[in-house]
Amino acid sequence: MSPRNIALVGLLVVAAVALFFGAGSIWEQLDAGQIMVVQSPVAGTLTWHTTPGLKWQGFGTVTKYNKRSQLWFSSKEHQGLETEDAVKIRFNDGGHATISGGISWEMPLDTEHLTSIHTKFGSQHAVESQLVRTIVEKAVYMTGPLMSSTESYAGRRNELLNLIEDQIQNGICLTKTVQKADKDPITGADKVVTVVELVTRPDGTVRRAEESPLKEFDIKTFNLAINEITYEGKVEEQIRQQQQATMQVQIAIAESKKAEQQVLTTRKEGEAMAAKAEWDQKTIAAKETQKALMEKQVAETNADRDKRVAETKASQLLEVAKLDKLSAEQFKSAETLRGEGEAARRKLVMEADGALERKLQAWTQAQQAYADAIGKHTGAWVPAVVFGGASGEGGTASTAYGAQQLIQLLTAKTAMDLGLNMSMTPASRPAASK
Repeated sequence: MSPRNIALVGLLVVAAVALFFGAGSIWEQLDAGQIMVVQSPVAGTLTWHTTPGLKWQGFGTVTKYNKRSQLWFSSKEHQGLETEDAVKIRFNDGGHATISGGISWEMPLDTEHLTSIHTKFGSQHAVESQLVRTIVEKAVYMTGPLMSSTESYAGRRNELLNLIEDQIQNGICLTKTVQKADKDPITGADKVVTVVELVTRPDGTVRRAEESPLKEFDIKTFNLAINEITYEGKVEEQIRQQQQATMQVQIAIAESKKAEQQVLTTRKEGEAMAAKAEWDQKTIAAKETQKALMEKQVAETNADRDKRVAETKASQLLEVAKLDKLSAEQFKSAETLRGEGEAARRKLVMEADGALERKLQAWTQAQQAYADAIGKHTGAWVPAVVFGGASGEGGTASTAYGAQQLIQLLTAKTAMDLGLNMSMTPASRPAASK
């Protein structure tokens, strides 16, 4: 081989070896959950890749960041680092505690913010430890003075979480120290305490002592979670004592309220019973009143009915009386007319024959009565001795003669009473009817 060919072969071998050992610096695979920056080996320019796939490296330096990460500041072994990395907090009553939890944070996707983050921190770990964790620790520490240990343990725990998250995202709040009157939760005595309050603007928004550095790099945090707050021993004891005292106070208050409630209950029961008795009496009175009204209405109805019946009956009787009167008047008129007619008839009859028929009938009846009386008489009709008169044989009156005379006398008397003329002279005979 000529020297030229030998040199060419040598160059090819060197190139092959270089290619073999540098093949991993030509292309780089990017996962979907990552961001990659490639710094060129000569010019040093930064090329950002935010989409997954095979990317050109060109022997440049590659740095990868997770799009989203979880920062743990927890005392639990399975969360975060193996060492204790819980965040310390100090409250306004001097009590200390450690807060254990975690927060998610997310990288921006624009080239400007990514370049700023990379040039200042240079790696995922540096961003998390030097930026995100530092801001979390500061927010936790600055939230402590806003409440006491007891408040963070019970009534304001949710507020503690909200204040920490707000200061991580928006910056540390501006605060002020004020003296405030308060009551001791155990003794109830008034006391003056020093408290830290937030400084607000006239529109109610909170003023900030500084803006959160996360906004400078457009890093977003979310889903802050606190899974444990561990208080130091003396604070735990103090909280326990306060809880017991508070519990006793609450029990006493509850007992007092229970007694008050029993008094109110007894009073209300008495009022209810009194009201019930009153309404029972009112019900009875109402029933009696209603009964009396109904009886009155029934009586009035019966009286009206009886009155109407009596009026109807009286009206009927009046009508009957009027009809009876009219009937009597009609009967009287009829009888009067009938009597007048009969009288006129009799008058005419009497004027015609002198009531001869009646007179004869009466004369006949009288004669029959005389005959019956004489026939039934068994004694003497005349005295046996008559002085100065006609006598029969032996100087005694004739019985037959005496009877005959008596009959003649009675006949004459009857005829005279009846106005009869018994002589049969032609002048006195009644005219024969035609």
